Amino acid sequence: MSGHCVEAEVALRPLTADDLEAARGLSQAVGWPHRLEDWRFVQALGSGLAAERAGRLLGTVMGWHFGTGYAALGMVIVAPEAQGQGLGRRLTAAAVAALEGRGILLHATAAGQPLYASLGFVTSGEVWKHEGVVAPAGPAVPGAGERLRPAERRDATMLAALDQAATGLDRAPLIAALLAGAEAVVLEREGGPAGFAMLRRFGRGWTVGPVVAPDAAAAQALVAHWLAACGGRALRIDVPAESGLSPWLRAWGLQPAGAATAMRRGPAPASGGVVHRFALVNQALG
Repeated sequence: MSGHCVEAEVALRPLTADDLEAARGLSQAVGWPHRLEDWRFVQALGSGLAAERAGRLLGTVMGWHFGTGYAALGMVIVAPEAQGQGLGRRLTAAAVAALEGRGILLHATAAGQPLYASLGFVTSGEVWKHEGVVAPAGPAVPGAGERLRPAERRDATMLAALDQAATGLDRAPLIAALLAGAEAVVLEREGGPAGFAMLRRFGRGWTVGPVVAPDAAAAQALVAHWLAACGGRALRIDVPAESGLSPWLRAWGLQPAGAATAMRRGPAPASGGVVHRFALVNQALG
């Protein structure tokens, strides 16, 4: 069957909560670890498109607004039997059109990178996935003048401000949603908040992220807090290549397990300075 015929038969429509069980099946078919709960989380925060033929879900794409100027694009999945027929391009082009006027950020697989480049995305960095069973270790030791404390719901505004300072993105609804279902720890330096790290269930185990910190040593103290708490558990963390955390993570038993290319369409967000992002929420949300 030609790609032209397949495209004529496939309808694009809004992705709804009723699609999520089938979407979980799609992600499993392409080797992604997302649980139904993970799909519910991302769908509640954004909007997406479903590609459907004869009542069967064949593809997905999602977008999330970050303030008025930016968005993330992700969850681009095409069923194995429908790949190579232009459906991924059709989904992605429709999602990009819906986000027109915003800078768009995404993380691309090697297979997807040429498609995104053809739609105007440029490479802006690399993200390394580390995963494994955490080696047991003692508690994290923060630096002089620092302490770690549990985050509380009332910290949501402060955490969102730290996240925006690190990423240049207004992700307050995302941070609040994460805080409602995750555990979080705040790094205080000289009595004031200077960073944070979250731990939550994701995929086949647990994930650490986002992690925001003023420097690598502080980031290590934040991440080590959760690594020490997760001895013997399957854990994942996605870190920017420039974070410098990869050799340190390997010592904890978290081995490199693949890379993704950070790409953007439009200007780069104004980020960095006092604090930096040392780990992502995940590759879809950045």
